[in-house]
Amino acid sequence: MKRRRLGNSDLFVTELGLGCMSIGIDEKIGRKIIETALEEGINYFDTADLYDYGMNEKIVGKTLKNVRSDVIIATKVGNCWKPDRSGWTWNPSKAYIKEAVKQSLKRLETDYIDLYQLHGGTIEDPIDETIEAFEELVSEGVIRYYGISSIRPNVIREYVKKSRIISVMMQYSILDRRPEEEALPLLTQHGVSVVTRGSLAKGLLSDRMLDKLPEKGYLDYRPEELKEILSLLREKIAGERSLTEVALQYNLANPSVASVVVGASSVEQVRNNAAAVKSQALTNEEVTLIKELTKANIYKEHR
Repeated sequence: MKRRRLGNSDLFVTELGLGCMSIGIDEKIGRKIIETALEEGINYFDTADLYDYGMNEKIVGKTLKNVRSDVIIATKVGNCWKPDRSGWTWNPSKAYIKEAVKQSLKRLETDYIDLYQLHGGTIEDPIDETIEAFEELVSEGVIRYYGISSIRPNVIREYVKKSRIISVMMQYSILDRRPEEEALPLLTQHGVSVVTRGSLAKGLLSDRMLDKLPEKGYLDYRPEELKEILSLLREKIAGERSLTEVALQYNLANPSVASVVVGASSVEQVRNNAAAVKSQALTNEEVTLIKELTKANIYKEHR
């Protein structure tokens, strides 16, 4: 599987990353999914301390322990579970980040994290303090690099201006083209890579697309619009290819994107996603047609 450089770092991630949130809490199943990803050539594994109360990190760490030097582990910080696990609170403080990383290291059974990401963020956060925490962790050798997971334009601009982030994880798909207008050009200009999530638009951009149409539509698409657009994508773009293939290749067609992180709850899904990423890239004409058929959404909030 092809690899792309993550920002200006020395990390080269596979074009497909495994979003580990979907592997579940059954260790045997989770291990098999991760091992299948390794067999497919995937070297990028994305988790978070929030997922399954830390169990996700434990499964990821235990499974990858014997191949640690060959893989890139990304995890996230900032969300803190309440004692009764009824929900979580947001804490981007330096003190919390520097304590939380210790717990992630233990669960991951490693002494360093390749990419440590802020799991959200608002413009009201103590951003300078948060950056200071990440910079200290880099200096201490606890993390190699850091990034953020955010779709908020104002937050992204602040971190690009003030920090040394190498990546931004954000939702991006054929049906959610909001990053194209301002986020992707800004990040490309500053040498920051994009790691995408939500590339299949909650399953809409899959072979079962018409079975998944939400009653309220998706973003600014009405249900009837979705049905028409998805049918046109299959007819005019996909042909004999799967819509999943078209969706993932659309993301990879943008030079800002280093990797598409896709979740999987079964071995079959891992193999299908890997096949989609390893397939032929979209032509410039196909990318243009996709843009003509869909909406150039824009971010309306967090300005």
